[in-house]
Amino acid sequence: MSDPYADRLRAEVFGLWKNVITRRVPAVLPLLAGAEKELPEGKTLISYLQALNIWFQLLTIVEENAAMRGRRQAETDGGPQAVDGSFAKALSECGDISVADFKASADRLSVGPTLTAHPTEAKRVTVLEIHRRIYRALVTLETQHWTPHERRELLATIESEIDLLMLTGELRLERPSPEDEIEWGLQFFRDSLFDAVPELFDAFHVAAHNRFELEDEPTPCLRFHSWIGGDRDGNPNVSIQTTRTALERNRTAILEKYLSALIIAGQQLSISASISGLQPDAAQALADIIAASPAEGDNFRANPGEQFRQAISAMRRRMVATRDGAEKGYRHVSAFISDLRKVEDALESIGADRLATRLVRPIRWQAEVFGFRTVTLDVRQNSSVTTRVLADIWALTGAANEYGTPEWSERLRTELAAGELPALDRDKLDAEGQELLGLLDLMRKTLHGNDPQAMGPFILSMTRSCDDLLGVFLLARYAGFGSEKLDLRVVPLFETIEDLRAAPRILEELLTVPLARRSLVGVAQTIEIMLGYSDSNKDGGFICSTWELEKAQRNISRTLEAQELKPVFFHGRGGSVSRGGAPTERAIAAQPKGTIHGKLRTTEQGEVVSSKFANRGTARHELESLASSVLARSLNRHVPDIEPDFHDALEALSGMSQTAYSTLLHKPGFIDYFQQASPVEELAMLKMGSRPARRFGAQSLDDLRAIPWVFAWSQNRHLITGWYGFGSAIASFRRFRQSDGDALLQRMFAESLLFRLIVDEVEKSLFHADMDIAARYATLVTDTAVGEEIFGLIRREYEAGCEALHAVTGCAQIGARFPNMKGRFARVRGELDRVHDIQIAQLRQIRAAGDGKGTVPLMQSMNCVAAALGWTG
Repeated sequence: MSDPYADRLRAEVFGLWKNVITRRVPAVLPLLAGAEKELPEGKTLISYLQALNIWFQLLTIVEENAAMRGRRQAETDGGPQAVDGSFAKALSECGDISVADFKASADRLSVGPTLTAHPTEAKRVTVLEIHRRIYRALVTLETQHWTPHERRELLATIESEIDLLMLTGELRLERPSPEDEIEWGLQFFRDSLFDAVPELFDAFHVAAHNRFELEDEPTPCLRFHSWIGGDRDGNPNVSIQTTRTALERNRTAILEKYLSALIIAGQQLSISASISGLQPDAAQALADIIAASPAEGDNFRANPGEQFRQAISAMRRRMVATRDGAEKGYRHVSAFISDLRKVEDALESIGADRLATRLVRPIRWQAEVFGFRTVTLDVRQNSSVTTRVLADIWALTGAANEYGTPEWSERLRTELAAGELPALDRDKLDAEGQELLGLLDLMRKTLHGNDPQAMGPFILSMTRSCDDLLGVFLLARYAGFGSEKLDLRVVPLFETIEDLRAAPRILEELLTVPLARRSLVGVAQTIEIMLGYSDSNKDGGFICSTWELEKAQRNISRTLEAQELKPVFFHGRGGSVSRGGAPTERAIAAQPKGTIHGKLRTTEQGEVVSSKFANRGTARHELESLASSVLARSLNRHVPDIEPDFHDALEALSGMSQTAYSTLLHKPGFIDYFQQASPVEELAMLKMGSRPARRFGAQSLDDLRAIPWVFAWSQNRHLITGWYGFGSAIASFRRFRQSDGDALLQRMFAESLLFRLIVDEVEKSLFHADMDIAARYATLVTDTAVGEEIFGLIRREYEAGCEALHAVTGCAQIGARFPNMKGRFARVRGELDRVHDIQIAQLRQIRAAGDGKGTVPLMQSMNCVAAALGWTG
């Protein structure tokens, strides 16, 4: 169903964009109008692609604005409970639940959005800032009381921003440094997240009051994490100094926010003691705040008789001292929170509750979530590195055992149990070993500092065995973490299909090691475990990956339950379907029974960060959707376990889809097809992130990161990472089970949240795939026979997938069940076809030249495809 508001706004913005094009690059107008059929060349080509990319981005901004307006209208018409993803709706649908049960669930609630610097954001920060200003101008434009002149001025402002986009280089000339990425991540907090959190807490408070008549405040249900500056898995550009810089910049960002908020509060709290009738105990509380501040005497002389202003001014001075590391600064965030509570209580004691709610409580809620750190910085490193460093340490005291042998395992356990370790001369280690032990030193010092939550866990990517994890614990001991219980939390990251299957056994073995068990188990008898969506998809295909992740969660939960422990799952999702991307509420609702206990972490990567958190209203909605979904899942006492018939069917479908997927990947010539029929080798030209496309510089498919793998298959419109194997699996299942199989598949589609999610996401991927465009990319393969054979397999599997969807859903047309998605894509499809033709021509040109140099139009075409589809990797 068309949205009249969105249609009008789209037409208006299109007119502004066209005005700019007419003024700046009129030569491209015939191309944009479809009057010119020949592909443009030279400067006209560059201008055309830039104009088109701007239009694709403007469409996204209009849709974001319309979605926000739609949520406000839904709340106006039906109340907060009518808004999808709201706390109010989650609580209205929770059924007959007691106040005690709700409070218990609310107290346990904790979600951890984790920002990563994964290189999937094709837009420069400068461009993102212009987009944000356009969005805010559209929000301002919504107000209906502007005079005609005022409205024209607003439209002229938007047009000037579009003009600025045309005058701004959209491509990065240099690859961003890790320090650039740190500032990129922090900008989302400054622009939206700092202010979205108090709005989120207020929404939770109102929803709980309306549903249960509770006056209690919400507990901090959010803790933001970040990998930016801490993730060194395959990124040689991230150093100890990078991590130290991230910690310092994260701290400075939130302290500056507190300082600006305190200035505003102090300016407005012009309350006279002679008029307010402040009671002695409240006055004494404010006096204590003033006395603890630097320059105590000056505080009393400023704003005489206005104790609230004096107290806020004193807190601001103390915060300056905190920022500068001076003696009278706050030693811990709890002291700052205590002072804020004192001011709130004093305001409430004189009946100024609304002033407390408006000016002071938001700062306290921010302090409870962001502390003196903004985010909890995680560290990630690959198991191959930790193993290599441990082997080097052992080699200093004699011949090192070989990894994977019983002797290696025995030595690990012996040293972990020892009271003292052999003396280690770090200067004799190579640069890699010194860097890792130095990093662990930094983590130890931060964890023992004035905000221990500034440092998060050590995440071990490619965890393949118990010995991998024990190796990290032993390295931590060599770095001075002690011998009884390590303060360092080590989080295994299970990524491949094989590792997901092995995870329960690995954890069971790990928990038999006393030091590991003491160090792993949290205060609530929980253990954090990270699951990798991207690499498991690259390893086994979408259907197999989704099912193996489901099974891994259930099997891990059962293993830990036997040890009287509970898992906290950290989902390493990306933005695209093939990297775990799916609607938040549905993805959480589809999690297996017994795997969510009110706590959940998830990664937010690249362009997903900007799409979710660039603007405050959208950020608040996305955070509320995440938190309310976890709360609703926790309150649901009737989550069914998977039916045996469904389990057996999914097991069969997973195995058959993996067979089809693996057969394709191991077909002779497949790697050549992938490299030549896609721009994967040219991806590095976009300079999207500081991290290389391959972990260790190798050229094998196994070593290629999941992001460029997905990026390439989306650029050439194959999109096999989101659907390949589904058609073959469903066809085989129907052939073997016949009519009973059809009935079971249809019942699963109706009743299984997981299977429905798989089918829906496969359909979306098949809708965006285009075999006619894919065929044109296949002609880039130099060996014609290989190109025709591999593409023939892909086309036949695509057709089988479409037929399978029809059999399962009963819908004849792919995408018809998702009219909004279909309508959005229809607005870009025509121009996108031409962009693909341009990209293919550019690939032919640069490969024929053979000098390894890319062209501006090629890079622009990559940006255009990403903007039109809504994702890169």
